[in-house]
Amino acid sequence: MFGMGNKHLQTVYSSLFRKPLNLHFTKKQFHLSDGDFLECYWHNTPKQTTNTPLVILFHGLAGSYESPYIQGVVQELSNNGFNTVLMHFRGCTGEDNRLPRSYHSGDTGDALEFIKSIKIQYTKTKLYAVGYSLGANMLLKLLGEIKENNLLEKAVAVSPPMSLDICAKQMDIGFSKYYQHRLLKDLQHALDKKYDKHDMESLIHLKRQDIKNLNTFEAFDGAYTAPIHGFNSAQDYYTQCSSRQYLKYIQTQTLIIHAKDDPFMSIDVIPTQKEVSSFVTLELSEHGGHVGFIAGTIFRPNYWLEKRVVKFLKI
Repeated sequence: MFGMGNKHLQTVYSSLFRKPLNLHFTKKQFHLSDGDFLECYWHNTPKQTTNTPLVILFHGLAGSYESPYIQGVVQELSNNGFNTVLMHFRGCTGEDNRLPRSYHSGDTGDALEFIKSIKIQYTKTKLYAVGYSLGANMLLKLLGEIKENNLLEKAVAVSPPMSLDICAKQMDIGFSKYYQHRLLKDLQHALDKKYDKHDMESLIHLKRQDIKNLNTFEAFDGAYTAPIHGFNSAQDYYTQCSSRQYLKYIQTQTLIIHAKDDPFMSIDVIPTQKEVSSFVTLELSEHGGHVGFIAGTIFRPNYWLEKRVVKFLKI
């Protein structure tokens, strides 16, 4: 496995070297109850009378339908008889959402609205969900919140930051600062654009020119994520929205796939067996990085994560 044991190569390989799959998607807007909207990308848009199983996908921070891990799993699911739809979080496809608020790691309301609408629209269809990184944390929190009110047959969470405070600290250490810098650039840009449409300085008491100084996740979350979404501080946001505390309440068959060498977090985020319900299977990989999980060599990679997701959903 030449080179692929490196956690950073696992993390960035797909985005740097994976060939685009050129999949066809149909874009649809989903209107939320608060007047905002989401953009959802459907692959093989099903008829309402279909009984073909449908997988709802949730991307990671600053992700989209173009993310290689999304493209890969959509193709693998399609090849195995599943329809798919990716629910983009607010403002994640280039078109700004309407409200000053955005999305965050514990924002389960939008996903719940979307899933319920699909449930009503496709009454003969079994629904599944797969979340990645931020989307995985959100999905686990949602499953813990709804408990026995199951809307989904099964769920998969890949590389979830289950303890957000630990992850925020880890992202400000060593080479992980590189990932923090890349992701914060996207967040800063999105926040900057909101000043064109909203009186953000009055809402969050931050001058536009000071956005560039929010150079850690904790700083960004303290200045924007927390106050705009009703949290008292970054730590209050992390405490309330970490999915780890919800794992024991999950009553949907759920698979968590996590790598011990994930550079976005330390092994301290891994829950003990006592912290998860009997419905949750926690699979730990020695290697895999963050949403990587690639076997083979750098010249002949094997994206086994996608195959594992499909296998779990089909059992």
